[in-house]
Amino acid sequence: MDNANQEILDHITDLVGMERELRERSTGKLGLDEAERARLAAVEIQLDQCWDLLRRREAKAEFGGNPDDVRTRPAAQVENYEN
Repeated sequence: MDNANQEILDHITDLVGMERELRERSTGKLGLDEAERARLAAVEIQLDQCWDLLRRREAKAEFGGNPDDVRTRPAAQVENYEN
């Protein structure tokens, strides 16, 4: 695994930790306030973007391309795959 992919995986790990912490707090008596709900939504989007970037980088490398040519897609594009 190249350095860039490892950095993406490290970022994913950090985001998963943030997501887990927010989800755990959301089940408490007070739940999440508006800012925390917005943060959770932003973390979920960033996770989707990171996983998308990592998969596309790996595919590019597998087929002989330069993974460094792959850029993060806009959230709207990543979030609307099914649409």
